[in-house]
Amino acid sequence: MPAIRTTTGNKITTIRVSTFKTRKSVIEAFTVSDEPQDLAVCNIKYPLTASERASYKTAAGKHVTPHRWEVYDYVRTIPVGRVTTYKDICLALGEGSPRTIGSALRNNPFAPFVPCHRIVASNLYIGGFYGEWGVDAKSKDGKTTGLQCNRKMEMLAKEGVKFTRDGYLYNESYIWRG
Repeated sequence: MPAIRTTTGNKITTIRVSTFKTRKSVIEAFTVSDEPQDLAVCNIKYPLTASERASYKTAAGKHVTPHRWEVYDYVRTIPVGRVTTYKDICLALGEGSPRTIGSALRNNPFAPFVPCHRIVASNLYIGGFYGEWGVDAKSKDGKTTGLQCNRKMEMLAKEGVKFTRDGYLYNESYIWRG
Protein backbone atom coordinates (compact mmCIF):
# COMPACT_ATOMS: atom_id res chain seq x y z
CA MET A 1 0.00 0.00 0.00
CA PRO A 2 1.63 3.32 -0.99
CA ALA A 3 2.34 5.99 1.59
CA ILE A 4 2.21 9.72 1.03
CA ARG A 5 4.30 11.78 3.43
CA THR A 6 3.40 15.39 4.17
CA THR A 7 4.78 17.92 6.62
CA THR A 8 2.73 19.95 9.05
CA GLY A 9 4.89 22.53 10.77
CA ASN A 10 7.92 20.52 11.75
CA LYS A 11 6.11 17.16 11.98
CA ILE A 12 5.85 14.44 9.38
CA THR A 13 2.41 12.97 8.85
CA THR A 14 2.05 9.72 6.94
CA ILE A 15 -1.23 9.13 5.15
CA ARG A 16 -1.77 5.58 3.93
CA VAL A 17 -4.09 5.11 1.02
CA SER A 18 -5.07 2.04 -0.94
CA THR A 19 -6.44 3.06 -4.32
CA PHE A 20 -5.16 5.13 -7.20
CA LYS A 21 -8.31 7.29 -7.14
CA THR A 22 -7.90 8.06 -3.43
CA ARG A 23 -4.17 8.62 -3.83
CA LYS A 24 -4.79 11.05 -6.70
CA SER A 25 -7.19 13.14 -4.61
CA VAL A 26 -4.76 13.29 -1.70
CA ILE A 27 -1.89 14.33 -3.99
CA GLU A 28 -3.98 17.01 -5.68
CA ALA A 29 -4.90 18.42 -2.26
CA PHE A 30 -1.23 18.59 -1.23
CA THR A 31 0.70 21.75 -1.99
CA VAL A 32 4.38 22.35 -1.49
CA SER A 33 5.24 25.26 0.78
CA ASP A 34 6.77 28.39 -0.73
CA GLU A 35 9.95 27.94 1.29
CA PRO A 36 12.47 25.19 0.55
CA GLN A 37 12.24 22.42 3.14
CA ASP A 38 14.66 23.20 5.95
CA LEU A 39 16.00 19.75 6.58
CA ALA A 40 17.47 20.82 9.90
CA VAL A 41 14.00 21.28 11.41
CA CYS A 42 12.51 17.98 10.24
CA ASN A 43 11.18 16.12 13.24
CA ILE A 44 12.65 12.79 12.14
CA LYS A 45 14.80 10.48 14.22
CA TYR A 46 17.60 9.51 11.84
CA PRO A 47 19.82 6.78 13.32
CA LEU A 48 23.49 7.71 13.14
CA THR A 49 25.30 5.13 15.28
CA ALA A 50 25.83 1.50 14.34
CA SER A 51 23.75 0.34 17.32
CA GLU A 52 20.85 2.68 16.44
CA ARG A 53 20.92 1.44 12.87
CA ALA A 54 21.07 -2.22 13.89
CA SER A 55 17.93 -1.84 15.99
CA TYR A 56 16.01 0.46 13.62
CA LYS A 57 12.95 -0.98 11.88
CA THR A 58 10.79 0.70 9.26
CA ALA A 59 7.04 1.15 9.71
CA ALA A 60 6.69 -2.21 7.92
CA GLY A 61 8.89 -3.81 10.59
CA LYS A 62 11.90 -4.35 8.31
CA HIS A 63 15.55 -3.59 8.98
CA VAL A 64 17.40 -1.21 6.64
CA THR A 65 20.29 -2.84 4.76
CA PRO A 66 23.83 -1.41 4.98
CA HIS A 67 23.64 -0.47 1.27
CA ARG A 68 20.47 1.55 1.87
CA TRP A 69 22.06 3.34 4.84
CA GLU A 70 24.92 4.34 2.51
CA VAL A 71 22.42 5.61 -0.07
CA TYR A 72 20.46 7.60 2.55
CA ASP A 73 23.65 9.09 4.04
CA TYR A 74 24.85 10.19 0.59
CA VAL A 75 21.49 11.64 -0.49
CA ARG A 76 21.37 13.69 2.73
CA THR A 77 24.39 15.64 1.45
CA ILE A 78 22.73 16.89 -1.77
CA PRO A 79 22.22 20.63 -1.34
CA VAL A 80 18.92 22.45 -1.80
CA GLY A 81 18.53 23.58 -5.40
CA ARG A 82 20.69 20.82 -6.86
CA VAL A 83 20.06 17.31 -8.17
CA THR A 84 22.16 14.24 -8.90
CA THR A 85 21.52 11.04 -10.82
CA TYR A 86 20.92 7.46 -9.73
CA LYS A 87 24.06 6.51 -11.69
CA ASP A 88 26.20 9.22 -10.03
CA ILE A 89 25.18 7.90 -6.62
CA CYS A 90 26.37 4.41 -7.67
CA LEU A 91 29.68 5.84 -8.85
CA ALA A 92 30.14 7.85 -5.64
CA LEU A 93 29.38 4.83 -3.45
CA GLY A 94 31.39 2.45 -5.62
CA GLU A 95 28.63 -0.15 -5.58
CA GLY A 96 25.08 -0.93 -6.57
CA SER A 97 23.18 -0.05 -9.71
CA PRO A 98 20.78 2.75 -10.58
CA ARG A 99 17.94 0.29 -9.89
CA THR A 100 19.16 -0.50 -6.37
CA ILE A 101 19.43 3.24 -5.69
CA GLY A 102 15.88 3.74 -6.98
CA SER A 103 14.64 0.86 -4.84
CA ALA A 104 16.27 2.29 -1.72
CA LEU A 105 14.77 5.73 -2.37
CA ARG A 106 11.34 4.36 -3.26
CA ASN A 107 11.31 2.84 0.24
CA ASN A 108 12.89 5.88 1.96
CA PRO A 109 11.44 6.08 5.50
CA PHE A 110 13.22 9.36 6.22
CA ALA A 111 11.76 11.77 3.63
CA PRO A 112 12.12 14.72 3.51
CA PHE A 113 15.23 14.52 5.75
CA VAL A 114 16.69 12.21 3.10
CA PRO A 115 15.64 14.31 0.07
CA CYS A 116 14.96 11.57 -2.48
CA HIS A 117 13.19 14.09 -4.72
CA ARG A 118 16.63 15.45 -5.69
CA ILE A 119 17.52 12.41 -7.82
CA VAL A 120 16.97 12.33 -11.61
CA ALA A 121 17.75 9.82 -14.36
CA SER A 122 21.13 9.87 -16.15
CA ASN A 123 19.53 11.40 -19.26
CA LEU A 124 18.38 14.26 -16.95
CA TYR A 125 14.74 13.14 -17.10
CA ILE A 126 12.70 13.68 -13.92
CA GLY A 127 12.85 9.94 -13.28
CA GLY A 128 10.72 8.27 -10.66
CA PHE A 129 9.05 9.26 -7.43
CA TYR A 130 6.97 7.16 -5.01
CA GLY A 131 7.16 4.22 -7.40
CA GLU A 132 5.92 6.12 -10.46
CA TRP A 133 8.04 6.92 -13.50
CA GLY A 134 7.71 9.93 -15.75
CA VAL A 135 5.14 12.59 -16.48
CA ASP A 136 1.88 11.85 -18.31
CA ALA A 137 2.89 8.25 -18.92
CA LYS A 138 0.39 5.43 -19.36
CA SER A 139 0.51 2.41 -17.09
CA LYS A 140 -0.04 -1.13 -18.36
CA ASP A 141 -3.75 -0.89 -17.53
CA GLY A 142 -4.08 2.36 -19.50
CA LYS A 143 -4.44 4.70 -16.51
CA THR A 144 -2.55 7.98 -16.59
CA THR A 145 0.33 8.16 -14.12
CA GLY A 146 2.80 10.91 -13.40
CA LEU A 147 1.05 12.68 -10.53
CA GLN A 148 3.96 11.94 -8.22
CA CYS A 149 6.58 13.00 -10.77
CA ASN A 150 4.74 16.26 -11.34
CA ARG A 151 4.79 16.73 -7.56
CA LYS A 152 8.55 16.01 -7.60
CA MET A 153 9.05 18.72 -10.26
CA GLU A 154 6.97 21.12 -8.15
CA MET A 155 9.10 20.41 -5.08
CA LEU A 156 12.29 20.99 -7.06
CA ALA A 157 10.87 24.17 -8.62
CA LYS A 158 10.37 25.52 -5.07
CA GLU A 159 14.11 24.91 -4.59
CA GLY A 160 14.93 26.75 -7.84
CA VAL A 161 15.48 23.71 -10.10
CA LYS A 162 13.83 24.04 -13.51
CA PHE A 163 12.52 21.35 -15.87
CA THR A 164 11.16 21.46 -19.39
CA ARG A 165 7.45 20.82 -19.85
CA ASP A 166 8.15 17.22 -20.86
CA GLY A 167 10.14 16.46 -17.70
CA TYR A 168 13.82 17.05 -18.57
CA LEU A 169 16.21 19.12 -16.46
CA TYR A 170 16.37 22.60 -17.98
CA ASN A 171 20.17 22.66 -17.97
CA GLU A 172 23.10 20.85 -16.39
CA SER A 173 23.97 23.68 -14.01
CA TYR A 174 21.66 22.04 -11.44
CA ILE A 175 23.67 18.80 -11.39
CA TRP A 176 25.62 18.12 -8.20
CA ARG A 177 28.26 15.41 -8.17
CA GLY A 178 29.36 15.59 -4.55
